[in-house]
Formats: sequence, C-alpha cells, structure tokens
Amino acid sequence: MKYNRRNFLRNATLLSGAVAALPAVAREANHDSRLGATESQPTRPQRFNMSGYAAPKIDNVRIGFIGLGQRGPGAVNRMSRIEGVEIKALCDKDPARATKAQGILEKAGLPKAKEYSGEDGWKDMVANEELDLVYICTPWDLHTPMAVFAMEHGKHAASEIPIAITLDECWQLVETSERTKKHCMMLENCCYDFFEMLTLNMTRQGLFGEILHAEGAYIHDLLSLNFDKNGYADMWRLKMNAKHNGNLYPMHGLGPIAQCLDINRGDKMDYLVSMSTNDFMMADTAAAKATEDPFFKPFVGKSYRGNMNTTLIHTAKGKTMMVQHDVTSPRPYSRIHLISGTKGVASKWPSPERIAFGHDWVKDEELKELYTQYTPPLIKHIGEMAKQVGGHGGMDFMMDWRLIDCLRNGLPLDMDVYDGAAWSSVIPLSEQSVTNRSRSLDLPDFTRGAWKQNKPVNLTLEGGATTGVRKVG
Repeated sequence: MKYNRRNFLRNATLLSGAVAALPAVAREANHDSRLGATESQPTRPQRFNMSGYAAPKIDNVRIGFIGLGQRGPGAVNRMSRIEGVEIKALCDKDPARATKAQGILEKAGLPKAKEYSGEDGWKDMVANEELDLVYICTPWDLHTPMAVFAMEHGKHAASEIPIAITLDECWQLVETSERTKKHCMMLENCCYDFFEMLTLNMTRQGLFGEILHAEGAYIHDLLSLNFDKNGYADMWRLKMNAKHNGNLYPMHGLGPIAQCLDINRGDKMDYLVSMSTNDFMMADTAAAKATEDPFFKPFVGKSYRGNMNTTLIHTAKGKTMMVQHDVTSPRPYSRIHLISGTKGVASKWPSPERIAFGHDWVKDEELKELYTQYTPPLIKHIGEMAKQVGGHGGMDFMMDWRLIDCLRNGLPLDMDVYDGAAWSSVIPLSEQSVTNRSRSLDLPDFTRGAWKQNKPVNLTLEGGATTGVRKVG
C-alpha cells in the first residue's frame, strides 16, 4: 500500500478526536494504565457543583471502615470518641484485624460492629450495610474503586491519601460524586495542623497581603519502613517506589498551601514542571538486604524513584508553588509549609514556626499574640481535646471531628472531591514530566470553570460545633 502522508494525518486527527469524545470511564481502556498516562479534559459541562454543597443532615453518622492495618485502627479509635457516630461495620482482608478492632469499641463502651473479611468483603459491607459514610484506609490503588463503589451505593466516602493515582481515577471520582451528590473527601490531615490552620486564617484576614508563592513538602525518612517485611502489606509501598518516579505523595505539603492560595475557589493550578534526582539509596538497600535475606531478591535490579522530587506549579492567577518529596534521605522530618505574600511570610518545618512582616521574624511574645487572635474557631473549640485523643498531635482527630460535625449539621466539607482530585493529579503528571525531561504539563480543571465562583473554605464553624466528644475509661 502506497504511503500517503496527507491521508495518514487526516485519519490520525479523526481517531484522536473520536477518542477524546469518549466518556472518561470508556477512555480508560484506550491508553496504558501507568501513573503517567493522561486523558484529555472532558468537554461536557459540570453536572453538579460539589464545592459548597451541603448534603442533608445526618443525626447519627453510621460508619463502615475498610482497612484495619496501619491507619485504620487509629481512625476507629478517633471516631469512637465522637458523639453522633455509630461504628456499624469493620472490614479487613485479614479477619483477625477486624476482630482485633472490636477491642477499640469495647473499650469505648460501644456496641459490637459487624465484621467483614476476604478480598471482596468490602463490597459485601458497602452493599449490604445501612451506612452513611465509608472510611477507607487501604493501599493506594484501592482508594478510588472503593470510594466510587461507596458513592454508587448511596454512601459518602472518605479516603486516606492519595484518593487517586491516575487522571482517569480523578475524573471518575469527580463525575461519580457530582452524579450521586455524595461527598468524596480525601483525608488530608495536615490541613488541620495548628500552625497550618493559623496561617490559613491569617491569610483569609489579609495579614500576609496577596499570597504570591507557597512551598510544601513531604520529606520523611521511610527507608527502613519501606524495606520492612512486617510493614506495608505485600510490600505495596516499596513496589510503588520501584515502578514510578515522580512526586508520589504531594498532598501533605500541597493541601494546606493550596487552601491558602484558594485553589479551586478563586484560582486554579494551571501547569507544572517536575524533576527528580537519581536514586542514590533504594537500589543499594535492596541489594544489601538481598545478600542477607532471599526475600528481597525480587527487589534487586529495579529502577527506583529518585531520592528527591521537586515539582513547580503555576496557577491561573500567576502564583507559584513548590512541592517536594523525599522518603529515603536521612533528613529531619519536614513539610516545609511556607506562605509568602506582599505583606509577610509564614514558615514552619523544620521547626520552629515563624512569622515575619518585614526582614525580621516576630518575637515569641508577638507570635503568641497572633495565635491568640487568629487561631480559628475550630481549634479553639476542639483543639485541646484533639491533643488528648492524639493522632499526629491532634490534627487527625480534628479532621475526623470536623467531618462528622459537617455531616450532622448539613454543612459543606472543608475539602471536597475537586480538592482530592486536583492534589492527587500531581502524582501522575509529575511522573510524566520527569519522564519527559521536565516538560511543562497542564493540570486539569476538575471544577470545569466553577473555580471562578466557588467560595473559600469557611473557618467560622457557623451552624456547626454541635458535636460532642465521648469520655472513655
């Protein structure tokens, strides 16, 4: 057959247009499933705006938990302390974990929950139990399927981070939440840390002026944990680091600064560039461990993600963000959290927290006064109790308490499906940028233009703060 360049280009254009016109779920089968795979932005308009959406009030929030390994038991414990919560079901692939979690309910003086186990036990739980909220604490690749299944069965969904790892999954969550009008919240606890909330409220009050640049990070030496045979089930987190090279965990640093920049609520993330160092430690660690334990032989010779990934994000309004990710280098823990505006700056990580309105950081007494004046009502209301219950210094409990209080009072959530999708989309796009010599890539607008009218997160507890805390012991 004679080659005809003009016909080839015409046919290729027609084919690409036909693929772009397919719905998101259908398009998923038309490209590979690696994290870097992308899809074009859906052309249909927003079905329903979930930003600012207040679902009907729920007097008693009935919860089913999926995943009772690393994070799940802590979540069960926190929810057992919140009034207006009924823990109806506990599910884990390992039945022993579900049984063990019953002890948390017994200690809190709560009724026994129904137990589910096995590979598909979570589906049975979601389909058969009368639940209002499904709380997901499983490995990353299960977050989206479980959240979608929950919403499809009339339940609100809350998932540990990241809530999605591909762009198709991000769009699937958005479209399912809009269609079912069920909340889909990514459980980004760092948005509820004390200093992060202080700086968010100060930003809202204009103390830093116009925010022009922000930085966040997840710098946490997890090398030993990633190579711990008794750590993450089936070594899933190490396998992720062996398959994908990008920012695999942007949310802890990105979430709080995205709120300060009103992302999805007045501004949007427009495009990014990303680059990674080479891997200088993980492959060597795998090789060293394999000499002592044959268990690690399958992990030798892998191309692991680089030690440090740095991703730069440009917003529609001309602001910038830097987000870093390093889970192997021997460094002190840091989320960075830097907010820089036309009138001042705030910074923490490494500690201590610092604020400046000029060339010098404010004195300790001035910082205390700022805490007194600008600590949000949420922290003033529940902060001390949160410290007692625990969970990363109390921010986990505040996150859970706030979620329940919003559901009980019919209030919009602080973090909606668009936030979870936008923050998670950095994962596949950073990998694709790294793979293509730091090529600039557009970030999808999951709000489909609604960001121009959406309102910032409400920090006043207006209409809420009616949920109490149970005493245990």
